[in-house]
Amino acid sequence: MNPLDTPLGFSTNFLFVPGTYPERFMKALDSGASGVVLDLEDAVAEEDKENARDAIRTAWPSFSPEQKKRLVIRTNSPGSKFYSADLILAQQLEVACLLIPKSESLDQINGAALILPNTAIIPMIETAIGLDKLKEIANSNQVIRLALGNLDLQADLGMVCDLQETELQTARFQIVLASRLAQIAPPIDGVTPSTDDIERITDDAERAKRMGFGGKLCIHPKQVAIVIKAFIPTEEDLAWAQRVIEADMTSKGSAVKLDGRMIDRPVVLLAKRTLAIAGKH
Repeated sequence: MNPLDTPLGFSTNFLFVPGTYPERFMKALDSGASGVVLDLEDAVAEEDKENARDAIRTAWPSFSPEQKKRLVIRTNSPGSKFYSADLILAQQLEVACLLIPKSESLDQINGAALILPNTAIIPMIETAIGLDKLKEIANSNQVIRLALGNLDLQADLGMVCDLQETELQTARFQIVLASRLAQIAPPIDGVTPSTDDIERITDDAERAKRMGFGGKLCIHPKQVAIVIKAFIPTEEDLAWAQRVIEADMTSKGSAVKLDGRMIDRPVVLLAKRTLAIAGKH
């Protein structure tokens, strides 16, 4: 299996589920979420780490091959006393994708890739060091996209952000830029702590899309549909994208005018991305 050949590269939403709640695993998969993150880190107390790994290991045979393609395991942070056991679990289960929190170096990611050669990796940028090492992390082996850990990054930087997280705008831009330069999929934006404030969740998701993010992390099933609506292209978007692809095929890759607009390679790539997102949200 090619670790880069995964629908999670185009997923617009990832729903966290604590590893200690196996009764919620299938519910999360049935929630409409395109990616489900079985969490071994923040949602699991230190004394429950082994129980969480056992719960995931026990539940794994009950998932279909298609469901396993949508499952992600979030490990504990590299260097923690739990990380090695998390990697062993991922290796045993042959997981399709690993979410590595507090990623801070190329060596960390390449080390995981060496152990898990068939697993796609999503590093989470949650610290000042991770932000400073964006370029090398984005270009590490088997990385399909980056994710922002917005709450941890605020804490690490000593920030007190407003509701719109205006103070993190520069960090978000840097993550989008690093992803583009590394030619990986658009990154995944961080969580919205509120599960009931629909306006806040909607605004956060729409801001992420405007800034160039390709998806968003969710902490509750109620957030999933809101995020999907914000990211999934409209019928008008899809019709435009299809016309761009057809015009490009007709011109055999040469620049061509469509609706008074010049269609060149970047526009064609955007059209292809739009169609891909619609098919693999």
